[in-house]
Amino acid sequence: MSERFLLDHNAITVDVEDWYHVCGPGAALPAATRESWRVHRNLKKILALLDEHRRKGTFFMLGSVAENDPALAPMICSAGHEIASHGYSHRLVSDLTPQQFRDELRLTERILMKQTGQRPYGYRAPQWSLSEQTGWAFAILREQGYRYDSSLNPLPFVGTSRGRRTPYRLEGEGAGLWEIPPMVTRSWIGNLPTGGGWGFRFFPFRMIRATVEELNRSDHPAVLYLHPREVDPDGPRLELNYLKRFVSYGARTDAAPRLSELLRRYRFITLKEMVDEWQHVS
Repeated sequence: MSERFLLDHNAITVDVEDWYHVCGPGAALPAATRESWRVHRNLKKILALLDEHRRKGTFFMLGSVAENDPALAPMICSAGHEIASHGYSHRLVSDLTPQQFRDELRLTERILMKQTGQRPYGYRAPQWSLSEQTGWAFAILREQGYRYDSSLNPLPFVGTSRGRRTPYRLEGEGAGLWEIPPMVTRSWIGNLPTGGGWGFRFFPFRMIRATVEELNRSDHPAVLYLHPREVDPDGPRLELNYLKRFVSYGARTDAAPRLSELLRRYRFITLKEMVDEWQHVS
């Protein structure tokens, strides 16, 4: 049975990683070529948009990025937004052992606690790398005190194609954990990635709006996501083959105008606020 939520709300989520955290090869870049100042500048653009429209968002912080720029997490928290975990290294969860996954969670928690005084209660895996094959990771999230996950993208190839489109409670190893998938649009060829990344910039804006409104009419939130590099259309790109380049970058456009229009039209709160509200109505 599908969960139904009586509150009219949506979520803007930001995966706080640097421009080179794409498809794996960025980790091999020499440090001198990484231009890590970009994530700080681009994050300020996103925060300014949220402030302009008086909206709050959830920021999934990569621990290594927070460690490299200790001003980022406090800047987000001081503006009233939620800090969540994106792991530490941006390695796929499927490439980690259970102990390595646990260690990455704990390291990121320590960094964020030291910088902000707040611990993360939400998690999103790099590149949607949680699946039925990594059920042990959900058990570790519960063990570490997490309340929700937002990693099961209901898409083929880069997510969980048979996954649900709307929030639900996990069963089995992650029992009790809320799963909050990002927004996708149903079509005759399958789910389309309209909720973030290249799809958010590529598909017609009317399709994105229609999906938000369809979800809201059925008492479900639309969960959107973006990365700081997506408001930096002139930023650097990694050298990738054609398919990976399209999946990583799509059309070279700025996500900020579409984001601003959605912030103007719809209500957005943090994922933690959503989970808190669901506790009272479930």
